[in-house]
Amino acid sequence: MTEKEIETQTEENNAQDLEQEQAQIIMTWFQHMNEVMKAQFPEYEVEGQIGNNPTYGPMFAFTLKKDEKFTSCGFFLNEIMRNFQTNPNAGLWLSSFFVDLLRSPENHPLPNPPQTEDQAKELLDKHIVPYCASAVREEFPDQKIYVDLELNEEHGPVLEAGFVAVQDGNNTCALPLQYLMTLFLLNRDPAEPLIQAMYRLYEENNLGQA
Repeated sequence: MTEKEIETQTEENNAQDLEQEQAQIIMTWFQHMNEVMKAQFPEYEVEGQIGNNPTYGPMFAFTLKKDEKFTSCGFFLNEIMRNFQTNPNAGLWLSSFFVDLLRSPENHPLPNPPQTEDQAKELLDKHIVPYCASAVREEFPDQKIYVDLELNEEHGPVLEAGFVAVQDGNNTCALPLQYLMTLFLLNRDPAEPLIQAMYRLYEENNLGQA
């Protein structure tokens, strides 16, 4: 075996080791979250699944079952790790996403992802974008809100929002449409991160002060 072949073999082995290590980390977190869900919802049967998004990485989805009713919700591993490493009430944070869904009498399976570009465009244009725009405006009824679609060089199409009253400095926030759609497909509120970003702008620009 030549020196170059040895180097290549070593690189392949290292890559395999890293892949196995990452898979083990993902599985460890998944098992931990499964136990957290069971502790938060002892009266429900808990089922979990692991997925991967090419842009946003590993994702977990959990389904609560009781009698004939079931409710599903999904999460990004990176947000789970961030919350469970910094938030002392991370279990409540995790369970909070299910509480509103459980109040509803309907079942809540994960939405079926669009199968074509046209379906994806329709979902964004007719549901996700109008919903997010409406939710942001409802959250700040005393402010004129700017909401529009823009094209970002790094992230592609984004939904941009801002306060009309703020002319200078950091006056807008933007989230990729792909991220908003991913949240929707996880049974999450796609407007929530946009509203959180708007609150940061609201506070930074002292808009709540008379």
